[in-house]
Amino acid sequence: MMKVAVSSYSFSQAYRDGRITLMDSIAKAKEMGFDGFEVVDFNFKTACPEGKSLEDFAREIKAEADRVGITITNYTVGADFQNRDTAEEVARVKKEVDIAVILGASGMRHDAASWDRSKKYESFDHALPRMAEGIRQVAEYAASKGVRTMSENHGFFAQDALRVEKLMNAVGHPNYGWLVDMGNFTCADENPFISVGIAAPYAVYVHAKDFIIKPADGPNPGRFFFKSRAGAFLRGTIVGQGNVPVKACLAALKNNGYDGFVAIEFEGMEDCFLALEAGLENLRRYIKELED
Repeated sequence: MMKVAVSSYSFSQAYRDGRITLMDSIAKAKEMGFDGFEVVDFNFKTACPEGKSLEDFAREIKAEADRVGITITNYTVGADFQNRDTAEEVARVKKEVDIAVILGASGMRHDAASWDRSKKYESFDHALPRMAEGIRQVAEYAASKGVRTMSENHGFFAQDALRVEKLMNAVGHPNYGWLVDMGNFTCADENPFISVGIAAPYAVYVHAKDFIIKPADGPNPGRFFFKSRAGAFLRGTIVGQGNVPVKACLAALKNNGYDGFVAIEFEGMEDCFLALEAGLENLRRYIKELED
């Protein structure tokens, strides 16, 4: 049966307003009933005390997770194998793998390409060979460390299901897979259920994310919304309360034999504690209903 984790990103609202620290949120996740905790690099690096090395702070995070009895499921980092020098980016991301090892994370997600939409894009197929080469080198290194690497459908350029499937096959390494984010497909204006069906055979980790979606030709709904690649208006919300067919996406994953972690990644305007409690209730119910 699928287990449910939470991304540290989901607590970003509470980190910003001072209600909780990254370290505190590990115990909070356990208290809420999550099975796992995903560490996002910018939450981790921002929280690292001045004068302390990232390595030592990672050891403290691991010790706290062990103390409360929750699994560090994944370490999530940024990367750009499209625009940066391949050798330099490979060397940098390999150091992130070393952090994942210290955290005790069995997996590490890294981006494939830039998410900066101000840039003039080249075609995905043109960028694919050099992205795949850098990613393959990282996957090989991570395999020697016991860490599974993965990329997420994320960042507009490498977000469409068929594009990311091309990337999976171009890398072609057994230690590399797909972090399937069911909500992120809407950022590329795709139907999440159809796209998850394409992604599911490659899935090694999953993000449960929900969005409220407004059409591009409708009135601008204002604050808290951002635009999809084609211009639809999106706003993050509680898992199960938006337009993403979360249960259907879980069914598509189950149909392909996926039984790993599903991590809630909440980025809405609602109070993050209440949103995570409600989202966890919905996600647990969907998973149980699919098992019955």
